[in-house]
Amino acid sequence: MTQEKLTSKDFKSDQEIKWCPGCGDHAILTAIQRALPELGIKKENFVFISGIGCSSRLPYYMDTFGFHGIHGRGSAISSGVKIANTRLSVWQMTGDGDALAIGGNHFIHAIRRNIDINIVLFNNEIYGLTKGQYSPTSQKGAVTHTSPYGTVEAPFHPGELAIGAQGKFFARTVDNNIKLATEIFIEAGKHEGTSVIEILQNCVIYNDKTYGYLTGKEYKDDRQIILRHGEPMIFGKERDKGLILDGLKLKVVKIGEDGITEDDILVHKANENNPGIHTMLANMRYPNYPVAVGVIRNVQAPSYEASLETQIEKVKTQSKIKKMDDLFNSGTVWEVK
Repeated sequence: MTQEKLTSKDFKSDQEIKWCPGCGDHAILTAIQRALPELGIKKENFVFISGIGCSSRLPYYMDTFGFHGIHGRGSAISSGVKIANTRLSVWQMTGDGDALAIGGNHFIHAIRRNIDINIVLFNNEIYGLTKGQYSPTSQKGAVTHTSPYGTVEAPFHPGELAIGAQGKFFARTVDNNIKLATEIFIEAGKHEGTSVIEILQNCVIYNDKTYGYLTGKEYKDDRQIILRHGEPMIFGKERDKGLILDGLKLKVVKIGEDGITEDDILVHKANENNPGIHTMLANMRYPNYPVAVGVIRNVQAPSYEASLETQIEKVKTQSKIKKMDDLFNSGTVWEVK
């Protein structure tokens, strides 16, 4: 029997959405609901899991199975769910505080193990639900309720952290680009292993316009570069800027100047196993570079649960114990009379 084609409406729950008007979370929710029908997965095989924070309300707004966990434990719960039932498509909703502060250890080890889960990281560089404390991604000098004179800490860079934890899939987008976010979610859902998708998301109440310098219509084309596998790394309103490798560093050049042609521009290879270029792309910061969005890294490798199942089958074929009687009569036994 052919499965009826799902639509985004099939994934909308009857719950009232309680995010602030104008919050970037609304757009992220829309993109996810548009992406899931394109994966060809049965609706009952989707599960959404979260920890604590504004992002973690999302499972309520999805008409799927879900689990709202406790602070920082989304990766642990997601890992357990996937290993217990490998048929499930597991999506973890988390924020920069939830994932990278109290949940940081679970986050990096889920990535290292390459468990087949999709981690959607809402990064607004602030604690929104608990009213405006600085987070692990807040920029140095950020003035918040818990850093009234400016934080003196250097922030985490989620892309660098994920790739450094041996991550095989890392992507980034901005909350107001629903089309790109939908494309990324589809690719992440098809990837076998841990996928990390960082969303540069606006908090209108406690950190409004923190990404305004990237998302403004008048200059977004010059300050963002959309990466697509197999295409040259070109950007700009006039599509006249690009990236080349200058020694050990990336360099922004203008096509047509100093003899630079489109043939000189680096071609994006998301499937390159060596993480060097991917890490540099993930770490690009304005104003010296455009900020990279799109799928930055997408490398195939065995997932944790696939490797575990292979190991179990191998042990079963080699084991002398085939049934319970074999187990009971193995080793040193005594006959009691």
